[in-house]
Amino acid sequence: MTSEQALVIAKEKGLDLVEVTTTANPVVCKIIDYGKYRYQQDKRKRKLQHKRSLKELQFSIRIGEHDFKTKLNRMRKFLLKGDKVRVTIFFRGREIVHLSRGQQLMERIVEQTKDIAQAGTSPKIKGKILQMILVPLEGQEKSRRSKGEKDGKEKDT
Repeated sequence: MTSEQALVIAKEKGLDLVEVTTTANPVVCKIIDYGKYRYQQDKRKRKLQHKRSLKELQFSIRIGEHDFKTKLNRMRKFLLKGDKVRVTIFFRGREIVHLSRGQQLMERIVEQTKDIAQAGTSPKIKGKILQMILVPLEGQEKSRRSKGEKDGKEKDT
């Protein structure tokens, strides 16, 4: 069928004639609704995009070493996934007197995650709470995510 005949058929149906490959001889074309096609492509892209969210981890200044490492591992997973993390340190009772211990804990968290994240906000005191937001470094999440996908495929097979 010639391209003129295909164009006439497409016009009759109220659709578009879209060229699939230009290198083939003869040229390959499709009769489709191009607006609907573009919408479906955009919809697929939006679905594949990761929605960033804010995760929160809560600490106390009396946290044990094992608990600290466990929460730090969870935090690293969130950051590698591309999520922001709000770190919250609660001061109970008269612990607010030891504010420096909370700041030291925040510094330790920033030091432990500096390879994958940076402090989005500096630690701020809100009553008996010390808070800070960690933001994943640009470029890190994509490379880490692709490595994670490869690891996941190897485990499944």
